[in-house]
Amino acid sequence: MTPPTPAAVDALTREIRACTICAPHLPHGVRPVVQLHPDARVLIAGQAPGRKVHASGVPFDDVSGDRLRAWMGISKDVFYDPTKIALLPMGFCFPGTGASGDLPPRPECAPAWRARALAHLPRIEITIVIGQYAQAYHLPNRANSLTESVKDWRSTWPRVVPMPHPSPRNQLWVRRNPWFENDLLPALRKLLADVLTTTGR
Repeated sequence: MTPPTPAAVDALTREIRACTICAPHLPHGVRPVVQLHPDARVLIAGQAPGRKVHASGVPFDDVSGDRLRAWMGISKDVFYDPTKIALLPMGFCFPGTGASGDLPPRPECAPAWRARALAHLPRIEITIVIGQYAQAYHLPNRANSLTESVKDWRSTWPRVVPMPHPSPRNQLWVRRNPWFENDLLPALRKLLADVLTTTGR
């Protein structure tokens, strides 16, 4: 199979950004947010953009993004370099807000786009899976809770790394699970440093 070219990935990205399949269900309108390049080595599989990201059009352009970059030990320059990091949420558009936070990703999005987008990312070595909806897709055989999935991170290491959402709402979760900062994050930072500074493999 011929590897995807940057031009092919650019064309796919334009298609995604023109998508309107969820428009009737999006109270704030359509604005797909994604970052793709065939040379990317790390995939961040998130949930869906929040209100601030919807306004800016920049993935993880919010407090959650700042926290995620701190967890990963990388700068904004690295994070937003599409040749290093792909950003592919389960839902590309802001789904709106419910009683206890943002609504789940729209269910139409992943079946329409995800397999095709992943096929355009042949060099991915690490997939960071954030939150329950992304974990349900990327770790489909795991019937555990999010906490159990993240705590069992070594079982899929280093290819798939389950993580909680970096939202400030999860600060209590982090405090209750000190192994996350003591064990998982140092290992993740070292792994990312090794992968992102190695070229030509």
